[in-house]
Amino acid sequence: MSDKFTVEIISPIKSIIKSDTSEVVIPSYEGEMGILKNHIPIITFLRPGVIKIINEIERNYFVEDGTVEFIDDNLLILTSTAKDVNKFDKTEIDEIISEAEKKIGNSEISDKEKYLLSYKINTLKNLN
Repeated sequence: MSDKFTVEIISPIKSIIKSDTSEVVIPSYEGEMGILKNHIPIITFLRPGVIKIINEIERNYFVEDGTVEFIDDNLLILTSTAKDVNKFDKTEIDEIISEAEKKIGNSEISDKEKYLLSYKINTLKNLN
């Protein structure tokens, strides 16, 4: 019996990936959440971070937001941004971090926005 389930990441523009996998780790508001076959059904929201799709090789995607639904061994991730970590270059990461640091310094943004920006900055610094 297989320990695989289906994962699909979809952006408004296209389907990023659809694959069978044995484990996925997502950055949810509750913290990093590992999903395996036969996980209980869930619906949750993504915070900025890295989705890890683990098979024989590990594929990583940077996301800023989105929703996640897992039911009947199908994991559906809807996000406005999902970029393969291997396709980032250092200059691009530095520019995104710089822009986020400028925004987080603004005293008029909400605590939620500061929370999300801090996760975005920390994730990108770890990728760099």
